[in-house]
Amino acid sequence: MSFQLKGKFIFFATNNINKFNEARKVLAEYKIAMGMLRAKTLEVQSDNLEEIAKTSILQAFEKCHLPIIVEDAGLFIDALNGFPGTYAAYVYKTIGNRGLLRLMENIENRKAKFQSVIAYHSSELKSPICFKGEAIGEITRGERKGKHKSGFGFDPIFKPANSNKTFAEMSTAEKNRYSHRAMALRKFAEWYKKLL
Repeated sequence: MSFQLKGKFIFFATNNINKFNEARKVLAEYKIAMGMLRAKTLEVQSDNLEEIAKTSILQAFEKCHLPIIVEDAGLFIDALNGFPGTYAAYVYKTIGNRGLLRLMENIENRKAKFQSVIAYHSSELKSPICFKGEAIGEITRGERKGKHKSGFGFDPIFKPANSNKTFAEMSTAEKNRYSHRAMALRKFAEWYKKLL
């Protein structure tokens, strides 16, 4: 038995429930429903977020043949020449927030940015399409977690511009007002609604 998924339902290939919940809330604003798909993909090592996202989406699509998105993000710190960049997940797993803060000890320039690339693919497309988002901000002097328990990764040490809170001190709704991921998802959602 086969069936065609019509219209506003897509899948997000991720193993990160926090990312999924943030994305689900953004897409709900556009009346796009989303399911989580745990598709294991090999992440290519590259300095280019778009290249990583495109490789991941093609692998994920090959496994499910459903309308699907993947996201790849990086944290780029000015004083560290863009480190950890596209390797943010690995750096977080190995040295964490405390390790990154140690690297930033005695550094006055705290400027940093989070970048996100959302890649979408479906059987209607010849090749994946990408949408980018960016959050400019700074690295705090210490970890700052909030009562919402919604932050993950480097969220406790990243404070976006025009806010006095770190991502970890914000509710999901607040974070989605500033977030690189939410920005990329909104660009995707606008495009997707026109496609339908």
